[in-house]
Amino acid sequence: MSNTRVLLADDHAVVREGLKALIGGHPGFEVVGEAADGPAAVALAAELDPDVVVVDVSMPGLNGAEVTARLRQAKPDRKVIALTVHEERGYLRALLEAGAAGYVLKRAAADELVQAIRVVAAGGTYIDPALAATVVDPYVGRVGAAAAELSDREAEVVKMIAQGYSNKEIAAKLALSVKTVETYKARSLEKLGVRTRVGLVRYAAERGWLAPA
Repeated sequence: MSNTRVLLADDHAVVREGLKALIGGHPGFEVVGEAADGPAAVALAAELDPDVVVVDVSMPGLNGAEVTARLRQAKPDRKVIALTVHEERGYLRALLEAGAAGYVLKRAAADELVQAIRVVAAGGTYIDPALAATVVDPYVGRVGAAAAELSDREAEVVKMIAQGYSNKEIAAKLALSVKTVETYKARSLEKLGVRTRVGLVRYAAERGWLAPA
């Protein structure tokens, strides 16, 4: 099997060197490039086409959410992990809204990032365990009745959206048209009473759906 190819984006050279040594020290992982600012991260991702991009939330030029949004716009199935010191809900929300599939705190254990890369590369969503309550708690108790109203297919689509799959990928995996996937998504959002992907991620987190399909 080929290695999981990782691009690192952080404006601190010492941090990048440490991350490169950490990731490269695990079998099956390879750091293929490094960027010191947001625009460089976007350019290198287009050039190198890594499997996973690890971005710092606070970078010159473009911040982590802006980088994530641009990476996902250029390639909707791009896997992005935010690595940050920020534990505030607002940062997490912004990154999830932008399309990040992972959010890891810099204070986490060293192997936490490697685990996040492994999960995200396999198609899952990884939220630092220290922040799990941030995703779930504001939402618990608001979807119980609505959950029963989701059809099996709607639940399947919601699960895959929360895991980071694009509408096109979901359509291919479920043998549906993209238009049909969009319809299932719209119905699910209405039934759950949410308006964004963040709400779907919260719902999926509550139900233990963030592991790869």
